[in-house]
Amino acid sequence: MYPTLFRMTPDDRVHYTALIKLLQHFGWNWVGILTSWDGSGEEEAQELSKMMSQHRICIEYITKIQDILENNNRRIINNILGKSTAKVVIVCGTATMHFFTYISSILNRITLIFPPSWNKLISINEKNSIKVNRSFIFVWPRQMSVNPNIYPDGFKVFDCLHDPIMEDLWLYLFKCLSPNDNKTRMFFLVYGFRPKLCISTKDVSSILTGNTSIPSYAYTAVHVLAKALHDMYYMKKLSEHNGFQHRLHKYVRHFYYENPYGDDIYFNERKEVPSDLILHNWLFVNASFYWSRTISIIKGPDYVPETFINMSDPVYWKKGKVTVSRCSDPCIPGTRNKVGSSIHKCCYECVSCPEGEISNISDSENCMKCPDEEWPNEKKDRCVPKLVEFLSYTDDTIVVVFSAVSILCCLLTGLILRIFIHYQGTPIVKANNRNLSYLLLVSIMLSFLCVFLFLGHPVDVTCMLRVSSFGVIFSVAVSSLLAKSIMVCIAFKATKPGSPWRKWMGAKLPNFIICVLSLVQVLICVTWLSISPPFQDRDTHSYQGKVIIQCNEGSVIGFYSVLGYMGLLAAVSFIIAFLARTLPDSFNEAKFITFSMLVFCSVWIAMIPAYLSTRGKYMVAVEVFALIASSSGLLGCIFFPKCYIILFRPDLNTKTFIH
Repeated sequence: MYPTLFRMTPDDRVHYTALIKLLQHFGWNWVGILTSWDGSGEEEAQELSKMMSQHRICIEYITKIQDILENNNRRIINNILGKSTAKVVIVCGTATMHFFTYISSILNRITLIFPPSWNKLISINEKNSIKVNRSFIFVWPRQMSVNPNIYPDGFKVFDCLHDPIMEDLWLYLFKCLSPNDNKTRMFFLVYGFRPKLCISTKDVSSILTGNTSIPSYAYTAVHVLAKALHDMYYMKKLSEHNGFQHRLHKYVRHFYYENPYGDDIYFNERKEVPSDLILHNWLFVNASFYWSRTISIIKGPDYVPETFINMSDPVYWKKGKVTVSRCSDPCIPGTRNKVGSSIHKCCYECVSCPEGEISNISDSENCMKCPDEEWPNEKKDRCVPKLVEFLSYTDDTIVVVFSAVSILCCLLTGLILRIFIHYQGTPIVKANNRNLSYLLLVSIMLSFLCVFLFLGHPVDVTCMLRVSSFGVIFSVAVSSLLAKSIMVCIAFKATKPGSPWRKWMGAKLPNFIICVLSLVQVLICVTWLSISPPFQDRDTHSYQGKVIIQCNEGSVIGFYSVLGYMGLLAAVSFIIAFLARTLPDSFNEAKFITFSMLVFCSVWIAMIPAYLSTRGKYMVAVEVFALIASSSGLLGCIFFPKCYIILFRPDLNTKTFIH
């Protein structure tokens, strides 16, 4: 609307961003707003409330100063301001003298924040000035001070600025030496004082106006206009027929002054002279003496404060402690905000973060999940590495037990093998093919040693060897028992005169059975390991707070094919041995094979639901237990009776008794 209007400072509303940062810095999210009687205050309050809502700062009330004046002030003060829980009040709009008079009763318990337009209040020489003690105000710098000490040649700065009036004021007001000796001598003769060398900063504006402060932009405005008139006068062309105002506007618009002693002066794209914003804290000693502490210097053009000074000292605050202005107490880390029945987002309850989530800042709206490899600590304010779980030799007692049992059983199996080799010529060892007995004992010994593939920290190699190794070893063992069962049946039938079964007697048939049946299991394992082999897996989801290091079986079909084939061999061996258990021999090994297969099948059938219902190291423990139990069942049911006869009843170890 006014193209020739130039602002000597930015719009007062640029302090809104700095105000938001100030509120956030001190954690003030529950404030009140007082607006001036004119429309400017209401408009500022609306704009400021929009910005505050975007930053989760709530406004308890917005009250016009005019309402306080027109309603006998007590109803407003008692019902709104008096009962308010907001301890920080933001003032908007035009300054008014009556402001402090009508709210003086609550000024001792609230902290006020004033816009730059209220800076004139510092010149009020009344008791009201004490009432705004320890309040905050945003101000534009005055910058009308000169310090001769920073210039090596004294008043040469005025020669550079071509400002003889300032030089005369400096002589007259502060009695300071001039670089012009004649002028110094003249002032001495006229005014009767001897000028001295000045070394401290002097604020000219305060001297010129008595008790009234003239901000720097007043002086700058005169300087800009004078410079523009000067340039227009010397640069004017006779051919220009435009009006005076238009020509002056052009020179003002392009004004630029390189200030060697401060910020350059020019107009930006919004026709404003850029200036820093300063946040002050007012500290009044009495009605006639005050001082202000700079809290932050806020640089343009964005006016976002970079830092605030440390304000822990009680001198900055009413009642000697930092002001707290919140609708709800801050939620500590480990909790989050839960909005209750209030319409304000700043009024909330604090609830603990759900399992697996943390909050590491105060007043967090949401909790965040920890990475897969981490878990919240007890306070839920940070993520810590999850406990790593596997069957450890150092941490799990059951591993020591399994290891000891496996070694003892392996040694016992080796001892039995040695006994059988030592008594290999006796009838009970020779019965049913002693080579099958040797092979079965070696298989059982290796099955006990397979236990160590399941213990300790699993890696890819041990994962591949686990199931495939004991699958092949048990297949050899069960195939040996199946071959024994078949040979028992053939031996009984071969005793009849002229029986054709005699040609099947010997070592070729059982060796063939073992090789073929074991080779099938080997092919299943090779196929499984070739297509989708087991590998080390880190399970981060089954248990809270734990990372389970386990073996992923890769192909589930391959895994259950190995177990299924082994179960098939055991079932066939059990059936054949069960049918041959009643053959009329004094020492019928089919009976012991039947019992061993019954134990073997019972263990593995019981293992399946236990295996499927557990996770982690407990699942591995079930496998190890089944492995040891089934191997021990084979060893005990088949070889313990024979060892008893060999060692303690040699009278029964004869051909007569065996046959």
